[in-house]
Amino acid sequence: MRTLTDPPGLPHFRLSHNLDGIDTSATIAIQERASLLRAEGRRVYKLGLGQSPFPVPGPMVESLRAHAGEKDYLPTAGLPALRAAIAQYHRRKPGIQADACDVLVGPGSKELLFLLQVALDGQVLLPTPAWVSYAPQARILGRRTRYLHTRAEDGWQLSPDDLDRACREHDGPFLLVLNDPSNPTGTCHSPQRQQEIAAVARKHGIIILSDEIYGELRFDGKHRSIAQDWPEGTILATGLSKWCGAGGWRLGTFTFPRGLQGLLRAMEAAASETYTTTSAPIQHAAVTAFEGDELPDWMARYIEGARRVLGRLAAESARRLRAAGAQVAEADGAFYLFPDFGPLRERLAARGIHDAGQLCEQLLNDTGVMCLPGQAFARPRDELTVRLALVDFDGAAALSQDAAGGGELPAIAPVLEAIDHLCAWVGR
Repeated sequence: MRTLTDPPGLPHFRLSHNLDGIDTSATIAIQERASLLRAEGRRVYKLGLGQSPFPVPGPMVESLRAHAGEKDYLPTAGLPALRAAIAQYHRRKPGIQADACDVLVGPGSKELLFLLQVALDGQVLLPTPAWVSYAPQARILGRRTRYLHTRAEDGWQLSPDDLDRACREHDGPFLLVLNDPSNPTGTCHSPQRQQEIAAVARKHGIIILSDEIYGELRFDGKHRSIAQDWPEGTILATGLSKWCGAGGWRLGTFTFPRGLQGLLRAMEAAASETYTTTSAPIQHAAVTAFEGDELPDWMARYIEGARRVLGRLAAESARRLRAAGAQVAEADGAFYLFPDFGPLRERLAARGIHDAGQLCEQLLNDTGVMCLPGQAFARPRDELTVRLALVDFDGAAALSQDAAGGGELPAIAPVLEAIDHLCAWVGR
């Protein structure tokens, strides 16, 4: 434990050693820095925080207004009508069975992931690049994390052999966190790779947390869950922040297989002693997003428009980055690219840039383009990978332009302008 010495007259206190070296989440910190630079009059392209650029769909906003007066505490596990709607939502996918009793609602999937690690003893297996908060959460709780590094040439997909080796070489039990489509790469595991990973999980009794918060934003609309291959051991995570544009609403959901009801109950008990329950008006409004045997027309139009806009933006951004010499895996969904500037290492080294942190810092200073280095996503420090969040545009205008047809999307120009600045800068 660390002891901090304060001025005389103030009490002494200790910080848990689990917080040593942990700062504010990289995505939150970069957003705050961007706001400060803009306040100073700088032109900043905010490709750091992965916040949906699209507005919350109108029917959900109207539902929130209608339920603004809801003031009573709801059950810790969630509003019964919402839990039933979420279960119904998951049952739309082939081979997935879920009932209301299998669902836990929380103030964001991030909070639920933290409580999962509170309740579950064992080691956390993280394929990298991994979302910035997975590993810090494990560290705060004193959980051991095993990194499983993936490769760009393999589309950043987890190797089943690497997973099997990690389980054979270390003591379990294990929690494997998968994210499809991926933050930060935008890539997805192929159905065959999902089946191979599921076979290893079944062999070693691995619990999989399948973070599918971007599932509805797969560009081709063909999102597939690994729960179809390992239903007994997969927890499904989703929420409103990405495909409904409602990050600030803070509502996430976990859906458990029936055999893990004990884990759900343990998390519910921990939740009852921490946040108690999720905001009542938000839960009532969220029913609108999940209910029905299929997506309502207004939601289908919204999501299909978002997919088209993001798919075009990702493809064009990747094309320009490759032309500048970067290696970029094809994105399948979400709003991210994870280019590797390793092919330009000698050119960048001549300018004193030897790692991704230096690259991002100099890029921001010289061009105003803000992005995050690969090491924030648990990649090696000397790797020249960066995450680009393709979100700094008017999402409402982009959806309107897409719906109007004609092929033009002027609204996405700010992101492409940022990509052009980045490409010109690395090409010096």
